[in-house]
Amino acid sequence: MARLRKAARIWGNPKAREIGERVLFKSDLGLFAIDPPAMFGRTAPVEIEIGAGKGEFIIERAAEFPERDFIAVELSGTITRVLAVRCGRAELDNLRVVRMDARTLVNLMLRDASVSAFHIYFPDPWPKERHVKHRLFTPTLAASLYRTLEPNAISFVATDVRQYAGEIFRTMEVAGFVRAVDPVPGAERTGFARKYVAAGKPVYSASFRKPGGVIST
Repeated sequence: MARLRKAARIWGNPKAREIGERVLFKSDLGLFAIDPPAMFGRTAPVEIEIGAGKGEFIIERAAEFPERDFIAVELSGTITRVLAVRCGRAELDNLRVVRMDARTLVNLMLRDASVSAFHIYFPDPWPKERHVKHRLFTPTLAASLYRTLEPNAISFVATDVRQYAGEIFRTMEVAGFVRAVDPVPGAERTGFARKYVAAGKPVYSASFRKPGGVIST
């Protein structure tokens, strides 16, 4: 309830709301695709963070790589509003926020080979058997991540749940991804990651490359 009240206060502030709406992508009933070049007004490599939370990681990364465009995805309206205000205050032209179910986005809204990197950090493990159907990672999602990534691009994944990590990693490999040696940039830089690392809790992370193309330097 406290989080809801805080979000309501933030979004209820006209100035904060105006700042957030600058980066919050407006969809309509006729929307059938997410088109990053139209969204950003340029053609550039696109990185997407699924479940961006309050934006700690993606704001830092967008500032670090101004030549790339970044999309922060959240489903919760409460979290999305806080995320949009924080991203708006960062005043980064290469960062946008989308409120949408990540499965809808990846499975249906993105073109083939249109994404340069996915960042998926600490998805809800839904540990109870009756809730497994709500888990983000499924063979369908992994196949869609593969389809929408450019050749040689990477999906970065991290979780604090060892068993779930094993299931995720196997699902990604079955989808055709190859385990890569690239460090996972959000494994220590998201809000959850920083909390877990500070508490001495293990984080399980891996990079998965879509084969093909020439490795750029």
